[in-house]
Amino acid sequence: MKKQIGVQLYSVRNELGKDFRGTLEKIAAMGYDGVELAGLPAGVTSADAVKLLASLKLKVVSAHMALPIGENKIKVIDDTKALGSSTIISGKGPGDFKTPDLLKKSCEQFNEAADAAAKAGLRFAMHNHWWEFEKLEGRIVFDMMLELLDPRVLFEVDTYWVKTGGGDPVSVIRSLGKRAPLLHIKDGPCKQAQPMMAAGKGSMDFPPILKVANHAEWLLVELDECATDMLDAVRDSLKYLKTINK
Repeated sequence: MKKQIGVQLYSVRNELGKDFRGTLEKIAAMGYDGVELAGLPAGVTSADAVKLLASLKLKVVSAHMALPIGENKIKVIDDTKALGSSTIISGKGPGDFKTPDLLKKSCEQFNEAADAAAKAGLRFAMHNHWWEFEKLEGRIVFDMMLELLDPRVLFEVDTYWVKTGGGDPVSVIRSLGKRAPLLHIKDGPCKQAQPMMAAGKGSMDFPPILKVANHAEWLLVELDECATDMLDAVRDSLKYLKTINK
C-alpha cells in the first residue's frame, strides 16, 4: 500500500535556522507530503510555522517533544496541539536502559506519556535508536520493553538504527503491526558515529521493509548528519522512495 512521505525537519535544522521560509518552500517544491517537527528556530512561533506549512500544503505529521509527564505534561500537550500535530514522539538516551530497573522506569514513563496523550485526544509514539537493540542480561532490550509497555504506546521505528543496533527492521515492523504507524528512513553504512546518506545509496534494503509495513501511515526521511549536501540528500531520498513506494 502506498504511503505518504514526509521529512523530519531536524534533518535540515541548519538550513531552517538560516532561512525558515525558503527551506520549507524548497521541501514543498521537492514534492514532500508533510513534515515532522523537532523544535523551531529562534523567533519562529508555532502559529508562524503552522500558517506557512498550511500555505505550502505540507501536513504536520507529528512532533518530537519532551515526554508529556510530570511538570512537562500540560506544556507538551498544549505545544503539540498548537503545532497542529496529533502525535507526540519522544525517546530515551542509552543510559536509560543500562539496568533492569532503569529499563522498567523508562517503560513506566512511556506508559504514563501514552496515558496523558490519550486523555488529551493525542497519540504517543516512542522513537528508537540503536541502543534499544543491545543486550541486557542476555536479552535484547527492545524485546524486554515490549513486555512492559502499555499497548497504547506506539512506535516510530527508525529502520536505520534498528539495523545499526543489530536488529532486523523487517522482523521488528512485522511484529509491531498496527503499533508502528511511522517509519524513519535514512541510509548509510549502518555504523555508529558515521554520517548518513540519501535513501537508496547505503547499506539499507528498503523494498522488503516497505513490503511488510502494511500499517505504516508515513515514511519520514531523517538524516541526523549527512556525508553530502543535506538538501540534495533529502531530495534524492524522496526520489528514491517514490520508485519503491507502490
